[in-house]
Amino acid sequence: MARKILVTAALPYASGQIHLGNLLEMVQTDIWVRYQRHSGADCTFVCATDAHGTPTMLKAREEGVSPEEYAESCRAAHVRDFEAFGIRFDNFYTTHSPENRELVERIYARLVERGYIHARTIQQAYDEEAGMFLPDRYVRGECPSCGAEDQYGDSCTACGATYAPSELVNPRSILSGRPPVTRESEHKFFKLGEFESLLKTWMQASNLDRGARNKLAEWFKEGLKDWDITRDEPYFGFEVPGETGKYFYVWLDAPVGYMASFRNLCGPGEDGDSRFERYFGPDSDAELYHFIGKDILYFHALFWPAVLLGSGMRTPSGVFVHGFLTVDGMKMSKSKGTFITAADYLAAGLDPEYLRYYYAEKQGSGLDDIDLQLEDFAARINSDLVGKLVNIASRCASFVQRGFGNRLGPRLHDPALYEEFVALREQIGEYYESRSYGKAMRAIMALADRANVWINERKPWELAKDPDRQD
Repeated sequence: MARKILVTAALPYASGQIHLGNLLEMVQTDIWVRYQRHSGADCTFVCATDAHGTPTMLKAREEGVSPEEYAESCRAAHVRDFEAFGIRFDNFYTTHSPENRELVERIYARLVERGYIHARTIQQAYDEEAGMFLPDRYVRGECPSCGAEDQYGDSCTACGATYAPSELVNPRSILSGRPPVTRESEHKFFKLGEFESLLKTWMQASNLDRGARNKLAEWFKEGLKDWDITRDEPYFGFEVPGETGKYFYVWLDAPVGYMASFRNLCGPGEDGDSRFERYFGPDSDAELYHFIGKDILYFHALFWPAVLLGSGMRTPSGVFVHGFLTVDGMKMSKSKGTFITAADYLAAGLDPEYLRYYYAEKQGSGLDDIDLQLEDFAARINSDLVGKLVNIASRCASFVQRGFGNRLGPRLHDPALYEEFVALREQIGEYYESRSYGKAMRAIMALADRANVWINERKPWELAKDPDRQD
């Protein structure tokens, strides 16, 4: 029986353009999905634009459109960019959807019913000049854990620590640049700490890389804190049922967006409900994998599985985590000219397949960062794709077309060489399965080298000129 697999990639924000960092993950995911389909699995690939949050609201205000219109225009741009790079989704949806609202409200109601939600009055950052409470990522400062500068108000990209905006050292509002004041507000909290034992059990049974397990062990040692799942108006998102001026935090409805995209794909009615339950019901035998960057590991490997456990739904089979993308050794930055969008790449006249190959050649299955070295990129494309793979075709295609009408011979002239290639299929397949694409690419290029040596030795273009040896 074929494996039944559902795969997701992290949702790109509506407020940002698709850049080469987004493409790193999408290419990694797309390669794995293609391999599974090629191997006979029933593999479904879904994603969505992460539409909600203050950034979308403010960007829409700047452009004089509604948040819904702005988010949809971003979704269309995302689809266009991903299609250009050969990313084959079964469904690319949006988190601002009726399916997502229904699922979020259902999950929240179950969590409330089971006692996993409680209210707490908190001190929250407020920008007096902007006249609004500040989302976590609109407050920046020094990480209270490692001291790294210019970090978000909810998590540190340097050490992975999570915290409240009030814990930042020297905080400032990104809207006004001024230190925020604090005001009281009642928020709803998810009792994450109550799931520590269940999460440890899930971690041992799930498909997680060693680096991810080690990071989770650090967080378990520190202790899991209750998670604030609401935000104050003004906010673009789903209102909390029974509350006034309160909205679900984006990190509650965003992962539910994976489910919503799949539910939309399943279609309406009882048939759609039945298919959805076969994948997300508590007794599902389908495999569910999330591909993510290491900066959102906490949300996907702690918060998200706990929410699913608390609401009586199945948990992911695995979370596949990759490192960041740097360009010529530097973090992507607009000011330094290392922030490259998908549109920039295409406008330069570069073939998307070049980038797909380069990413695959550089990728392993761990959390190490990947450096896009522009000189190395050009050299590797010329050496591997052109000098090896394309070289085979360019040396053989013309005389096969000219002399034989594009027909190959009826028998193998070197069965041993053919068997040598076939014998590596299983090993290369294991590399793809484990997402060790770099090893797969090197094995394939070694075969290309072997083929080029054979062509040099046999000189088929000379054989083609001899009528007695053309068979």
